[in-house]
Amino acid sequence: MRLMPALLSSALLATPLFMTSHGAHAQAAPAGERPEVAAAAKSVQQKVVTWRRDFHQHPELSNREERTAAKVAEHLRALGLKPKVGIAHHGVVAIIQGGKPGPKVALRADMDALPVTEQVDLPFASKATATFRGETVGVMHACGHDAHTSILLGIADALVKMKADLPGSVMLVFQPSEEGAPDGEEGGASLMLEEGLFKDFKPDAMFGLHVFSTLPVGQIGVRQGPLMAASDKFTIKVKGRQTHGSRPWGGIDPIVAAADVIGTAQTIVSRRTDIAKLPAVVSFGAIKGGIRYNIIPDEVELVGTIRTFDEGMRQKIFGDLKNVAEHVSAANGATAEASVPDQGGNPVTVNDPALTARMIPSLKAVAGADNVIEPPLQMGAEDFSFYAKEVPSMFFFVGATAKGIDPVTAPSNHSPKFALDEASLDLGLRALLQVTLDYLHSPTGAVAVGDFEVGMSAGI
Repeated sequence: MRLMPALLSSALLATPLFMTSHGAHAQAAPAGERPEVAAAAKSVQQKVVTWRRDFHQHPELSNREERTAAKVAEHLRALGLKPKVGIAHHGVVAIIQGGKPGPKVALRADMDALPVTEQVDLPFASKATATFRGETVGVMHACGHDAHTSILLGIADALVKMKADLPGSVMLVFQPSEEGAPDGEEGGASLMLEEGLFKDFKPDAMFGLHVFSTLPVGQIGVRQGPLMAASDKFTIKVKGRQTHGSRPWGGIDPIVAAADVIGTAQTIVSRRTDIAKLPAVVSFGAIKGGIRYNIIPDEVELVGTIRTFDEGMRQKIFGDLKNVAEHVSAANGATAEASVPDQGGNPVTVNDPALTARMIPSLKAVAGADNVIEPPLQMGAEDFSFYAKEVPSMFFFVGATAKGIDPVTAPSNHSPKFALDEASLDLGLRALLQVTLDYLHSPTGAVAVGDFEVGMSAGI
C-alpha cells in the first residue's frame, strides 16, 4: 500500500502547487467547475432523475440484474456505443474513444438492489419481491445503486457529445452484484476482473462514487489511503440432537449452544483485538433454527460479517471465531461446523494517495472547498476495492440526506427507510464528470501538495 509522507515542510504545505513525478511544477486543476460540466449536468438532469426513478421502481437482486442491464445496454447503443454484455452474468461495459490521444480512465457504477422491503412513501416506491435464501422478500434500492447507474448513464451521454475533443478514452463499467453473489454463486467486481475486464483496456486511473446517508446533500467525502473496511462473511452451523421441548435432557440443545457462541464471540473484538491500532467488527446478521415452539431442533445456522482494516487482524479474527464456535459448542455438548470465512471477501478499499490528492481540487471545484470533507474510516465495505488493487483508484461519497434532516439520525444505507435526496444526483454527476475531464486533460501525473492535508492517512 503506497502512502504519502506524513511530514511536509510548512512552506510546502502553504504553497498551492502541483509536483510532477519528475519534480517539475505543473498547473493545478481548474479553480472552478468546467463550463462543459455545468452544461452537461443541466442537459441530462431530467434524464438522470427519470432513469433513477425507473430503476428504483424495478430493483433486482445481485446476479439477477437482467432488466437493469438491458436498459443500460439499450441506452448505450442509442448513443452509438458498442457495449459488451453478460460480463460476470449481467455486467455491461462500453468504451468511449476520444478524438485526441490521452490517458485511459474507467468509471464504475453498481446496479444491484437489496432484499429489503421499502418503507418510503414515494410514487415510484418498489413493490418488487424475489426469493432470497429460500424466502420471499421485498426488493429495494436501499443502498442507492439506482442513483449510481443513472449518474453513469448521464456521464455517458455527456462524454459521447464531447468525444471529438476528448483526449484519451473512458471505460464505463456497469457492475452487477456489488452486494455479494447469492450462496453458491460468484459475481461482482472480482468476477468481472477474472473474466478479463482489464485484458484489452487497462486504465491509468479508475473512479467511483457512492451516495451516502451520513452526509448532507451538497457534501462530498473523500480520504487518501484506506477508506472502507475489508468484509468477510461467515457461516457457523451448531449441531445438536433433536428432542421434545418438555424434556431437553433427552437431546442436545443447539439453540442454547448457539446463543453461547454469539455471546462469547463478542469478546473477540472487545478483549482479543487491538482496536487501539485499527477498528474491527464481528456481527451476527441471521439466526435460523427450529420450526415449532415445543421442539428443540437438530441444528442452528448463524451467519454474519467480519470487518477489518489490517490483514493480520483479519486472519487472527478468523481463527478466534472458529475457535470460539467449536469449543463453546463442545462445552454445550454440541458440535460446530465453522466456515470462517465461507467465501472470498472484499479487501480494504484504498484510495491511491497521489491520485486522490491530485483530484481533490476537482471535487472542490464543483462542491465548493468547504463541502469536501475527510470522513472517518468506514466499517462498510465495497468491492470497488478489487479494482483499486489493480489500478490507481479513487472512490468518494456524495451526501444523500436532505437539508433539514440530521444525517446522524437519518435512515442509513440498507435501511428500508433509506431516502435519497435527488439533488445528490446532480452533484454526483458533476463531481464524477469533472474528475474525469480534469484527469484526461492533465496527463502529467501532477500531485497536489497544498490543497489538502496529504499526510492525514499516513499512519493508517
